[in-house]
Amino acid sequence: MTIRLYDTAVRKKRVFQPQDPARVTMYVCGPTVYNYAHIGNARPPIVFDVLRRLLMRVYGDDAVIYARNITDIEDKIIKASLESGQPIAEITKKFAAIYNADTSALNVLPPSIEPWATDHVGEMIEIIEKLVRKSYAYVGKEGVWFSVNSMPDYGKLSGRKLEDNEAGARVAVDDDKRDPADFALWKFAKEGEPEDAIWDSPWGRGRPGWHIECSAMAAKHLGKTIDIHGGGIDLQFPHHENEIAQSECAHGEIMANYWMHNGFLDMGGEKMSKSLGNVVLVHELLEQWHGEVLRFAMLSGHYRAPLDWTEGLLKQAKTTLDRIYGALRRVWEAEGGRIDDRGIFDALCDDLNTPEALASLSRIAGEANMAADKGDADAMATARANLLDAGELLGLLTLTPKAWEQGGDDDGNDRIDALVQARIDARAAKDWAEADRIRDELAAKGIEIMDGAGGSTWRRV
Repeated sequence: MTIRLYDTAVRKKRVFQPQDPARVTMYVCGPTVYNYAHIGNARPPIVFDVLRRLLMRVYGDDAVIYARNITDIEDKIIKASLESGQPIAEITKKFAAIYNADTSALNVLPPSIEPWATDHVGEMIEIIEKLVRKSYAYVGKEGVWFSVNSMPDYGKLSGRKLEDNEAGARVAVDDDKRDPADFALWKFAKEGEPEDAIWDSPWGRGRPGWHIECSAMAAKHLGKTIDIHGGGIDLQFPHHENEIAQSECAHGEIMANYWMHNGFLDMGGEKMSKSLGNVVLVHELLEQWHGEVLRFAMLSGHYRAPLDWTEGLLKQAKTTLDRIYGALRRVWEAEGGRIDDRGIFDALCDDLNTPEALASLSRIAGEANMAADKGDADAMATARANLLDAGELLGLLTLTPKAWEQGGDDDGNDRIDALVQARIDARAAKDWAEADRIRDELAAKGIEIMDGAGGSTWRRV
């Protein structure tokens, strides 16, 4: 049961050893809730949901404490409030609910803890006070700044050196900073900013910087040192680098023992991003595709590599899932099997090798079909058990085969069931013309009838 994970901080795979096997901690940066999430935003929750499922399998469900935050105060949220005239809380509650609904549709388990930034401003101020007291931070005219020169190994996560941060490249030159790379811990309120974005502090009224939010929430709920910190590769610098700086300088302890980052999603050879205007929204995709299709497509590439997000990828995912659910349908009634396949588990233990895991899932589906062809009851039961166990690890196969093939449970299915039964009755009465008419009517609605020894069933095509 050795799990090996690629640690970005040391740029190699390491055997995972939690500080306390009875309390395995993982923190993943969550959404900034001011707009709909695009499908690129969905990669971290899916990737780290698979890791969480793996850790739960090894250490136990209750032993894994997974925190994913909600950033509900940030410049973009303030801008959205000023432009729309809506209170900040109204905007953030709306889009946090949409985000959680989207991730739920992708079979992402809800986090153990979902801390909101605005509930932790007090903890943020406490950390900033420590940093000022220890001379890692200073007060300027516009806010409180972290002095990157005060930390000798600043840049150790990303490998960036301070001299690489040329003025005007990554950070704007600001007369209020001692160094262009210094970053905000606390921002003083500006004229015209909404009152619900302003808090009192020892240095003046204002709001926390983005980076300090995650440092405070992770320490509050998981501890000063956590086992795993994850997120997208775009957060490695500066967000995670700055988290490390402020957390370790304040607490005098390593912030996280393992750092993990997923790669970008690409659209037509370009990174998907709102600034490029090439985003595809999760809630729009869910109107066209089942969440398992999106999840399967996401897992088809290794999490650390870029993934080309295309219509072809989704169609292939749907075709493969149809085949796997079809195999599961053939062994669905064969109960009592024992799990005897470690292929998927072993693949995930090797730095979440989901492409290899999905290949194993397809192999097990093939074994299910062969067992069904032979009528081997024991082999059918074993295949069913292995398929469902694999689905639990990967967050797939959560529906019954019937529900999958019929597009989920909805009111329209009752009428289709009635028509299928009417066709069965017509065939029993040798009324072939009526049976054919009903079949054609259903075909026009995209419904395929499947006649077999066990009766007639249907699916959407």
